[in-house]
Amino acid sequence: MFTGIINDLGEVIEVLEKDEELRRMTVGCGYNPESIDIGASIACSGICLTVVDRGRAGNRASFSVDTAAETLRATTAGNWRRGTKLNLERALRLGDELGGHMVSGHVDGVAELTARENLPDMARLTLRVPAGLARFIAPKGSVALDGVSLTVNEVEADTFSVLIIPHTLKVTTLASLSPGARLNLEVDQMARYTARLLETVPR
Repeated sequence: MFTGIINDLGEVIEVLEKDEELRRMTVGCGYNPESIDIGASIACSGICLTVVDRGRAGNRASFSVDTAAETLRATTAGNWRRGTKLNLERALRLGDELGGHMVSGHVDGVAELTARENLPDMARLTLRVPAGLARFIAPKGSVALDGVSLTVNEVEADTFSVLIIPHTLKVTTLASLSPGARLNLEVDQMARYTARLLETVPR
């Protein structure tokens, strides 16, 4: 589990095609490599991935993850290349502060940025969600975009907007986004399970 509070910015430094359905990616990061356990989970731009190797690349730490065909198809990971910047978050530990909201790292779909409005020290992003996911998004509710926990501002049909504060612009990849960008979207877990329960209530 994660909280959607980004604690490092990583960069893809190597992509290896293991076979047609598996791609290994090495990510440079600011973590102490000795603190990264093989088998640990790290959210990479919102995708929960398992560490399969760790070490150093030049003067920085690195870890490697395997991305399978379903992940490559259903998320933005299929477009990651050398130099791609990633929002990173270590898995939540018992006793850690829950500063954002509960995030699983299981991406529900890919949202498209349709508009960006730069405000004094902030930015308003408007995004379109895939069919079927709009019903899980509500004003003042929570979403994770590329792993960042955000509060929904306005909702209209299949679009919604969020306000990005200066700190978030500074410490995540959201500052560099422009219309047309695609982001990994995870809807609020409570909304997902509530909808499922309502579907199973006898009528």
